[in-house]
Amino acid sequence: MVCLGNICRSPLAEGILRKKLELAKLSGIEVDSAGTIANHVGEHPDRRSAFNAQQHGIDISGHKGRQFAQDDFKMHDVIYVMDSSNYADVLLKAKNQREKDKVKMILNEIEPGKNASVPDPYFGGEEGFELVFKLLDKACDVIVEKLNPHKN
Repeated sequence: MVCLGNICRSPLAEGILRKKLELAKLSGIEVDSAGTIANHVGEHPDRRSAFNAQQHGIDISGHKGRQFAQDDFKMHDVIYVMDSSNYADVLLKAKNQREKDKVKMILNEIEPGKNASVPDPYFGGEEGFELVFKLLDKACDVIVEKLNPHKN
């Protein structure tokens, strides 16, 4: 999961997916998140994002921001990005087509081909964080369905 600073959207997406995988009893799947910029490396999630997650029974308070790195292409099969800017930034780090093919807009999971962005709630109010939660929650439902061998 990749967003700009790794303090709002991507840690929330990571937390949601982890929780859904746990509830589906799917193990052995690594979920991580990062930001395309280094401004928040080592920081905990934005308090509003952490509060929103907590309201939904998800604890992301232990998360620490990190920047997306070239090694992420080796470590992960799919790299979900939150918006078109993140998409472009991550693609710039890809060394080949195989790595580029791993990068996907997360909301394409619920609206294939639309390339819709998860809005960045950083400069907004609490309602923006709830909207982001709802969008990511739906997308993560689809991801878990795809990963669940008992549902296919």
